[in-house]
Amino acid sequence: MRRRTPPPPSPLPQRDGVDPVRVRLPAAGTWATVRDHLVERLPAGAGVIDGMLADGLVVGADGAAVAADAAYVPGMFVWFHRELPDEVPVPFPVDVVYRDEHIVVADKPHFLATTPRGSHVTETALARLRRELGIPALGAAHRLDRLTAGLVLFTVRPEERGAYQTLFRDRRVRKEYEAVAPYDPDLALPRMVRSRILKERGVLAAREVEGEPNAVSRVEVVGHRAGLGRYRLVPATGQTHQLRVHMNALGVPILGDPLYPVVADPVPAGDFRRPLQLLARALEFTDPVTGTAHRFRSARTLGAWHSHGEWAGGQ
Repeated sequence: MRRRTPPPPSPLPQRDGVDPVRVRLPAAGTWATVRDHLVERLPAGAGVIDGMLADGLVVGADGAAVAADAAYVPGMFVWFHRELPDEVPVPFPVDVVYRDEHIVVADKPHFLATTPRGSHVTETALARLRRELGIPALGAAHRLDRLTAGLVLFTVRPEERGAYQTLFRDRRVRKEYEAVAPYDPDLALPRMVRSRILKERGVLAAREVEGEPNAVSRVEVVGHRAGLGRYRLVPATGQTHQLRVHMNALGVPILGDPLYPVVADPVPAGDFRRPLQLLARALEFTDPVTGTAHRFRSARTLGAWHSHGEWAGGQ
């Protein structure tokens, strides 16, 4: 099989821990100029694209500005920095649990996205760690939902990232989560929950549908008091929102969940009072580069379990 040629290195530095946008011009197309393609592809609009080109903010592989009338060249790469959105700072630190020359394991707080996406760019665990640790090449081996706290694995060397990502793809990482949800004494636990989960693009909540199961989770209760249960969740698969969907299906939706059982009104930016009570508690794997057997545990706690009844009985 023919191997794809890797793209050239970026001629632009990171900005606030965020990589520039890289665009590869398709091999086939009817565009006369680079501008025509960017206007059609990017949502910014013709006025913004024209302004960026006029200001020399779009560059080629040699770092030189791309002219507004530059001819379209199939396979050409161009780079530029996106306009960063205004973001409300997430007022919680990203704690480093472990660091060596290959990996960084971080303990992410609630409300902080793992990697830049949509309106969350500089206020992400990846951008913060790049700035704080001085590792521009740092990359994420996997992701946690923005609302979920806990352990995330990052890689130091880009050439090794694929080896660590493969661990997650091949399910060779044991992940353990902790959740706080209503306690139902009639719910028989522990149990394995198996279902088929569908997450449609543009739809906030995932849903269970008929068909061959693609999501498997072990659910057990490890304690209960004041109408609340403390649960240990061990996913065998990694579907979007899997644990949240499965807990909701069992009739014990995780506290603080804005999507399950119903999609709630958006929480105002800067409101950090009711975090989703879900924590990625443990990661366990054999390092594919060094052969070291790793087991990491989050030091974070779930506030609902220690709030003396404030969350008792529900959301």
